Amino acid sequence: MSKKGRSAVITGSNSGIGLGIAWAMAQAGINVYLNSFTDRPEDHRLAAEIADATGVSVSYIKANLANGDECRRLISEAADCDILVNNAGIQHVSPIEEFPTEKWEAVIAINLSSAFHTTAAALPIMKKNGWGRIINISSAHGLTASPYKAAYIAAKHGIVGLTKTIALETAQEEITVNAICPGYVLTPLVEAQIPATMKEYGMGREEVIEKIMLARQPSKQFVKVEEIGGIVNFLCSDAAAQVTGTTISVDGGWTAL
Repeated sequence: MSKKGRSAVITGSNSGIGLGIAWAMAQAGINVYLNSFTDRPEDHRLAAEIADATGVSVSYIKANLANGDECRRLISEAADCDILVNNAGIQHVSPIEEFPTEKWEAVIAINLSSAFHTTAAALPIMKKNGWGRIINISSAHGLTASPYKAAYIAAKHGIVGLTKTIALETAQEEITVNAICPGYVLTPLVEAQIPATMKEYGMGREEVIEKIMLARQPSKQFVKVEEIGGIVNFLCSDAAAQVTGTTISVDGGWTAL
């Protein structure tokens, strides 16, 4: 398949969904550049661990994706960028009249503007190479809404629109641009929230998951990071050469309601 031997930059990939995608891509033979805003020994050890387990090249590049110049530097520091996965994201929950301006600006910068900057830097490389894949991790909240998440939902809707626009601009190139819209994904961050939620509602683990955390997800099951990684690999394959400008919902039926 055409993806083997390619190189992928994955933003926000030292934990959670991004890390799951990195493992899946490395296992498929894709060289990987991990990224986050930290520069700790464990970040570089994580890259070495994936490389040792899969036999591909894995490097870690620090970049603060709240800064447009840092986003572009991330792409320029990668030896190549055949595949770009815009995954980095943060969240803040607040009624809009109380929503701190600095939180709004940070969420928009990291969740939306970073994808603009990395894509603008990566596209010339992909066009020169005659092949490319851009995969934006949006959310079920890129297709629907919930209260108190104004910045996150605005950004994730924006990612869907950005995806469609860039797909049209590259439609006659060997470049595809798509968005994945997950529902609630079982990441270490979500897992850590379960005990506190159990205590808050006086419920057992399974009841909290079904009635509180997954109230809007009809399957009543979390999406697994491995499932997101599998879809990313499909979008990078020859079988997905004509899949562009679309959203793929992975939400247990949430957006079917």
